[in-house]
Amino acid sequence: METKWLEDFVSLAETRSFSRSAQLRHVTQPAFSRRIQSLEAWAGADLVDRSAYPTRLTAAGETLYAQALDMLQFLNSTRAMLRAQSSTGQDVMAFAVPHTLAFTFFPAWVSSLREEFGPIKSRLIALNVHDAVLHLIEGNCDLLISYYHPSQPIELDADRYEMVELGQEVMGPYAKPRADGQPMFQLPGSASAHVPYLGYAPGAYLGRIVDLILKSAPVPMHLDRVYETDMAEGLKAMALAGHGLAFLPHSAVVKELREHLLVRATSHLWPHPDQTMLLRAYRVKPARANAANPKTAAQALWSFLQCKAETAAHSPDQD
Repeated sequence: METKWLEDFVSLAETRSFSRSAQLRHVTQPAFSRRIQSLEAWAGADLVDRSAYPTRLTAAGETLYAQALDMLQFLNSTRAMLRAQSSTGQDVMAFAVPHTLAFTFFPAWVSSLREEFGPIKSRLIALNVHDAVLHLIEGNCDLLISYYHPSQPIELDADRYEMVELGQEVMGPYAKPRADGQPMFQLPGSASAHVPYLGYAPGAYLGRIVDLILKSAPVPMHLDRVYETDMAEGLKAMALAGHGLAFLPHSAVVKELREHLLVRATSHLWPHPDQTMLLRAYRVKPARANAANPKTAAQALWSFLQCKAETAAHSPDQD
């Protein structure tokens, strides 16, 4: 029996919906259903009454639900104690971060933390967005740092996880400049001269954001997809080599813009093909007894980030 089966079951008991719980657990609905079936096979009893809607638990399911809550709480508490023992005197914080933010945002953010908050010891776990979220859900990191856009939300149960905003990121189009300083390629292109387009691989989070941008275009787009990867750094390298136009986070191209190695690839037909995303940090809500304990580095950092976000929200620029 796997712990994640119990976590799946608890989610199903609380949402009464296979589809909603599959979303919250970041798996497909068929995979989620198979995991519930595996738990039932382990228990030797039907746990869910599948003839009812909304989904409800059988008598055996109600019994397991109560026990599962206690078991998961005990396991999480034990893991927390073990990690506290192993990190005594170290206070190393594990951050799960999407690849692009690991290259662009994270190094500068840690530098600012050391200036404003104080020294921190960190371990960076760079993943795609989906796997970074799973790292948080499975308890393999202290904090998840990720993008957020209302059209592409990260589905985390607000009763179990909390969030603080860290800032913003803007996606826009960039290309290598010609000798006269103008971009080699410009949106929107034309029917007779398609723009070589460097795109994100299917399923990439930033790719879905770019799709939103392109769908909002006021004029037809004429793009020829010549290359794709799931990493913004890979697209930037191709753009720097003059292979085409790429949509990139602004933080990824600050140095290149300053050195005129890349320029904005816009035209008067579409001067602002941009999309703003939020940058957020997420964590598992601590047990009430530990929430007010500032002794751990992770808790102290979270309190600092909350205070900083509240100050920014009430600054004159935000009113």
